[in-house]
Amino acid sequence: MQHLPSKSNIRAAEQYCLSLLQLCNSLPKLLQFQSHIIKSGLQNNPLLLTKFTSISSNYNAVSHASSFIFSPYVEPRFFDAFLFNTIIRSYAFTSEFKVDGLFFYCKMLRYGIWPNKFTYPFVLKAVAGLGELKLGETVHGSVVKFGFDDDSHVLNTLVHMYCCCNGGVEYARKVFDEMPKWDSVGWSAMIGGYVRWGLASEGVRLFREMQVVGVEPDEVTMVCLLSACIDLGALELGKWLEGYIKRKNVRKSVVLWNALIDMFAKCGDVDKALSLFRSMSERNIVSWTSVIDGMAMHGRGTEAVSLFEEMKKDRVVPDDVSFIGLLTACSHSALVEQGKGYFHSMTKEFGISPKIEHYGCMVDLLCRAGLVQEALDFVQRMPIKPNPVIWRTLITACRAHGELKLGEKITKEVIKHEPTHDSNYVLLSNIYAKMFSWEKKIMIREVMAKKGMRKVPGSTMIELASEIFEFVSGDKSHSEYKIIHQMVDDIGKEIRRAGFVASTSEVLLDLDEEDKEGAVNRHSEKLAIAFALMKTPPGTPIRIVKNLRVCEDCHSATKFISKTYQREILVRDRNRFHRFIDGVCSCKDFW
Repeated sequence: MQHLPSKSNIRAAEQYCLSLLQLCNSLPKLLQFQSHIIKSGLQNNPLLLTKFTSISSNYNAVSHASSFIFSPYVEPRFFDAFLFNTIIRSYAFTSEFKVDGLFFYCKMLRYGIWPNKFTYPFVLKAVAGLGELKLGETVHGSVVKFGFDDDSHVLNTLVHMYCCCNGGVEYARKVFDEMPKWDSVGWSAMIGGYVRWGLASEGVRLFREMQVVGVEPDEVTMVCLLSACIDLGALELGKWLEGYIKRKNVRKSVVLWNALIDMFAKCGDVDKALSLFRSMSERNIVSWTSVIDGMAMHGRGTEAVSLFEEMKKDRVVPDDVSFIGLLTACSHSALVEQGKGYFHSMTKEFGISPKIEHYGCMVDLLCRAGLVQEALDFVQRMPIKPNPVIWRTLITACRAHGELKLGEKITKEVIKHEPTHDSNYVLLSNIYAKMFSWEKKIMIREVMAKKGMRKVPGSTMIELASEIFEFVSGDKSHSEYKIIHQMVDDIGKEIRRAGFVASTSEVLLDLDEEDKEGAVNRHSEKLAIAFALMKTPPGTPIRIVKNLRVCEDCHSATKFISKTYQREILVRDRNRFHRFIDGVCSCKDFW
């Protein structure tokens, strides 16, 4: 007669297996352990299966673990919620198998195992990674059905999930507003959601509500808010947040340090960013990349190169993102030969295969330097297919350097492959304007109108007295627009007396010169600068953020304004920073 093992023997075998499992530090050892489980007759032990799954996920082997668990070796009657939660969690934290987490959630329900309050945060994390709003609503319905819609952890994850789905921010806010109790996690999720979808002002407004109700922000909240400052170009708010972090003793992790560096660099105070970087006791690759990127945006290419070399001496191995910042720095500072050298060093010295972004940086480098033919040859020799961004960079260079026929040819080809992308038609329209081919330009405008396309309007933001003001080209929405427009006219008279001549070559309409000058005179950055001159004391620096590349006329006018009115003017456009002091721009007219 066969004797069944005693409970004490089973317990001892279980403990022995658990101790062995802790020693598994590679996939081969995990496979050996799996065989040991079967030989020991413990393949139906839920605790061992759960621990096995958890450790398997550390070695990207969760698929293997789940295939073993749902094999004939294991009896389903031993499954429990804890095991399924671990499987779902493991898949939710992968980059490419999140949908499998939802598959096992459905399998859990089919097996008649009820989810608990720990199940849904993992399921919702998987949905958040997929960004599927309809799927999120379905899971939300299950949360309500099983009665977990009053659990703060589940509700916080619901807010985060909706914030990760396109069109889900309003759903997230509804969940947030109806929460019975708020904590810093929920506030951070909602603020982060606003920032993620370009609603930075809403995020800042919500933070102010958070202060009113007395909830203390944590490190995550601060990182979200610093990101909002970058979107808004709100340096003063960023400075206040830095002071708040010090006053409230918010834990200053490397992530928060990096966010502060990034904020100061992208809001215009790159020297402060560098100072913070130098004061860090612990740095990672993101710290170095942030400060190199900052120098690149400000046209301080030589300093960016110096920091990159310092990083190598510090034995920090650059990654592909570091090289994007470095090559951008070379591009914005006309360091053509150094840029070429660093591009080749990616593969030769560091074994990094260039991605499309790196090829794009090289095309930009050559185009900015006026080497249009060399840029075209480079594109034609690329081992990967050029994307539309690279072609548009070439087209812009063709227009800027007089290669108009080549630019026209390339643009027509791009339109064949991207017939619904409005910027391609705008580029072609710009080229025809430069060629004075008004009939062709009008034809392009008519095509755009038929397709319902419109050029993205220029807009500029400025932070004054803790408030963000936004101006759009030709804007009349501001309550003081008449006074602002009069100020623009007065500025125009002053700078013309100082020698300024309007550049109307970028105006796309077939107007006479006087009308063209009026058109460029109402560009959004001029409205913002006029407003700042009205509202700030003499000598106060002016900082503005433009959503598009600053045009030639506004660039020239701002140089004259900085000298005539004795103001330092910092402009962040789509590509870089321009610091205007006494009639000179930091970009050295190379942008």
